[in-house]
Amino acid sequence: MTRRKRTIALCLVAVTALAACGKSIKVPESQPRLHQGAVLFNLRCSGCHTLDAAATSGSKSKREIKGGERTNGPNFNVKAEKKQDVLFAIRNGGFSGAIMPANVVVGDDAQKVAEFLAKYAGKSGGEASSSANGQSGSSAGSP
Repeated sequence: MTRRKRTIALCLVAVTALAACGKSIKVPESQPRLHQGAVLFNLRCSGCHTLDAAATSGSKSKREIKGGERTNGPNFNVKAEKKQDVLFAIRNGGFSGAIMPANVVVGDDAQKVAEFLAKYAGKSGGEASSSANGQSGSSAGSP
């Protein structure tokens, strides 16, 4: 890894840590796959997406975006997702393919993030879905 890439990666980790100050993941560790999905979402997706259950606040209001960067992913507190749509967005870099990196998580980690989002997204504050399979809502990844 080049020095510049390491520096950027380190800055992203620092920003993520600062953004999560005072917040904690709201998924109980007694649900290990969902908790791990929340942790992965916090580590890999928090720069652009908001979801209280994962202690992330990366989505910006339209006012904050003017003149700023275009890294404004959906606010998952209000946008519900289906597991298959989340997996598509992860594999393909969202639906527009313009900003979100493809394969931001892979394999079982991608499955955990998709399961977590399917259960917690769209609950305005991170409350769990009451559906049996945790799959309700619309498509993932488009700002």
